[in-house]
Amino acid sequence: MQQDTIAMFDQHAATYDQTWHAMAPLREAMQLVLDNVFAPLPDDARVLSVGAGTGAEILYLAGRHPGWRFTAVEPSGPMLDVFRAKAEAQGIASRCVFHQGFLESLPEGAPFDAATSILVSQFVTDPAGRQAFFRGIAERLRPGGYLASADLACDMASDAGRRLLEVWFGMMSVAPEARERAKGIYGAQVAVVPPEAMDDILRAGGFDMPVRFFQSGLIHAWFARQALEHGEDDKGPQ
Repeated sequence: MQQDTIAMFDQHAATYDQTWHAMAPLREAMQLVLDNVFAPLPDDARVLSVGAGTGAEILYLAGRHPGWRFTAVEPSGPMLDVFRAKAEAQGIASRCVFHQGFLESLPEGAPFDAATSILVSQFVTDPAGRQAFFRGIAERLRPGGYLASADLACDMASDAGRRLLEVWFGMMSVAPEARERAKGIYGAQVAVVPPEAMDDILRAGGFDMPVRFFQSGLIHAWFARQALEHGEDDKGPQ
C-alpha cells in the first residue's frame, strides 16, 4: 500500500464510517455470510484482520463469538484509533491486539485459525506484490486455516463489465462526466481485475481453491484455506 493511500485514510479516519454509511447494507450482508464461512472455527479461535480499518468485521464477529481473540493490523494510526475506541465501547478491547503497521512488522506468534482482508489487496497494484501480500497472510495461518478476502473486481474490458461499472458508479454517485477518470483510477491506483484473476492471485498467494461467497456490485468476496505444503496432513476443522 502506497504512502499517499495511507495518508488518505489518516485524513478521513474520523468521518470514514459516516462517509460510507450508505454502503452499510452491503457490508452487513457480507458479514452475515462471512460468519457462516468461519462457522467451523473453534470456540477459542484466533483471527487475524489485515487492514482492519475501523474494525467493522472484528466488531461483528466478536459480538457473535465471545471466545474469539483478534489481532488487528492497520497502517493508518487514526483508523486504528477509531477502531480501538469502538472496541473499548463494545467491551472487546481486552480480546484484541492493535498493531499499527504492516503484516511484516507484526511480531511472530502462534499461527492464526483464520484471517480477513476486506477491501485491502486492491491497493496493492503490482501483481507480484499482491501475490506476496496473500503469501504473507498464508504464512501466518495454521495448515488449513481460513482466509476471507474481499476486493473490488470487474472485467472492465467486457461489455458486461462496462455495464456493471455504470451501475456501480451510479450507486456511488459518481457524476457521468467523472466516470472515465474513475475508470482510470480503478486501473491504476486501485487494482480492479476480473474475478477470475483474483482466483489465480489467491492460489499463487498460498491458498487452495478460492470460493466466491459474496458479490454485490463490484465487491466480490472469496474464502479459501491455507494450501498445505510438503504433503502434510490437513488438521484443520472439517
